[in-house]
Amino acid sequence: MNNFKVWLLMGILSIILVLIGGAVGGSNGAALFFLISLGMNFFSYYYSDKIAIKMTGSRPVSKEEAPELFNIVQSLTERAGLPMPRLYITPSAQPNAFATGRNPEHSAVAVTEGLLKILNRIEIEGVLAHELAHIKNRDVLVGTVAAAFAGAITMIANILQWGLMFGGVGGDDDEGGGLLGLAGSLLMIFLAPIAAMLIQMAISRSREYQADDTGSRIAGSSNGLSNALLKLESAAGRIPMQLNPAASHLFIVNPLSGLSVARLFSTHPPISERVRRLGDIKI
Repeated sequence: MNNFKVWLLMGILSIILVLIGGAVGGSNGAALFFLISLGMNFFSYYYSDKIAIKMTGSRPVSKEEAPELFNIVQSLTERAGLPMPRLYITPSAQPNAFATGRNPEHSAVAVTEGLLKILNRIEIEGVLAHELAHIKNRDVLVGTVAAAFAGAITMIANILQWGLMFGGVGGDDDEGGGLLGLAGSLLMIFLAPIAAMLIQMAISRSREYQADDTGSRIAGSSNGLSNALLKLESAAGRIPMQLNPAASHLFIVNPLSGLSVARLFSTHPPISERVRRLGDIKI
């Protein structure tokens, strides 16, 4: 099912890119953006982990630098029957974490500097088990592909906005340009980021509930994750994170929840509901 979601997502976002290209440059623009979408499909699939790491500014961490982190992940991967993922540290004081990669053999887990400082060992185990659950459930690829395309669509919309300001887009009248191309470009500037965000929301909510459940079973208890989620939610509202919004849905809690605009496009289910469901899990 998740493989199907990946291909469906790639198809939908490719269509969005082609529509943007058509609005900007008519048939020539549509053809160009179709080629761009093919390239993005390839790179977002095979290099999904590197894309997410780059977008979040995370750096690799060695066992010598973080022995406790390595020991926790190694113990959890053995319980989950997973290969050891590569570990990264995200340079942010906000406590948070995410997982990425196209499959368990090409996976990575990143935690922020703040998470290691604020949470105790049991809570860190709960968070890491949740991220390993995403890898086990094979849904991290869907999120990373969405992040790559959403970031690209937002960037293209920004380019179109500046291009319109300086009269650099619109094409010619024979290729759908002129006023029609201008109107199409204006429409895409507003609709493209919203479309990308809607796709993010569509794929994120149910997978978080599933990862909470699977992660609790990997950890052997739901208490650590439940307590961690409450701490992470509180910290996210107080401690900002410098992050590309297109990657916000990758994290265990919304890292931009302190921003009013981010709440309008929340990609995460309510923490209160997640905690309630965790309390109902029988292990």
